[in-house]
Amino acid sequence: MEETMGALSDMVKQGKALYVGISKYPENKAYEAYRILRENGTPCQINQDKYNIFTRQFEHSVLPLAQENGVGFIAFSPLAQGMLSDKYLNGIPDNSRAAHSYGFLQRNQLTHEMITKISKLNDIASQRGQTLAQMALAWCLHRPQVNSIIVGTSTVKQLQDNIDALKNIKFTDDELWRIGELG
Repeated sequence: MEETMGALSDMVKQGKALYVGISKYPENKAYEAYRILRENGTPCQINQDKYNIFTRQFEHSVLPLAQENGVGFIAFSPLAQGMLSDKYLNGIPDNSRAAHSYGFLQRNQLTHEMITKISKLNDIASQRGQTLAQMALAWCLHRPQVNSIIVGTSTVKQLQDNIDALKNIKFTDDELWRIGELG
């Protein structure tokens, strides 16, 4: 860890980078990285990790630690590889990630139980006047520790739909509770 963080600090000191960030570090490793970088006088600006309605294990560890250290947090996979969209509500489309035998989303992850959860989340989104994808993105952004999200799109329409998530990022306590029960 010392060597890696030292190399990052050297890059900043040599003017090859303005700041550093870390990605996918568990809490204990993130704590150590922040300490080493701080001791080296190197600004760590961002911590990047997977975060979405179904992947929330960092809420009580990595997110508060980043905030305590003045480090931003950027979420990737906010749509859980497309599960937090309406794509899989009626089966697995042939051109989808889950239809392939490779990649991060596998067909066996889309169990009946998971599809039921996705459907219930879709109902909440509809009640909010959003698509499921819009609600999932807004949900990530409603947390003050989350500074940004990384989205991947394949069409301009998808990009616009994602941007439209910003039109409604406020959640009621009831909505948050219901989403939390399904996550």
